[in-house]
Amino acid sequence: MPKCLYCQEENPPYQADCLNCGMPLPARADGAGERRQRRFLWFCIALTIFCAVMIVWLPRGSIFG
Repeated sequence: MPKCLYCQEENPPYQADCLNCGMPLPARADGAGERRQRRFLWFCIALTIFCAVMIVWLPRGSIFG
């Protein structure tokens, strides 16, 4: 049963608004944490690849020489 974030009242399943205060209930988040973790993992992999490419591609000469 979803709980209202504002008044903490329990509401029936698939209810769009809180029956007590009328505020919108949070959307169902089935698997949202898993998707967020997978997205973060892909971001870290992409960042690592980007950094490796920049290390190889950027010139290594001294800026003072």
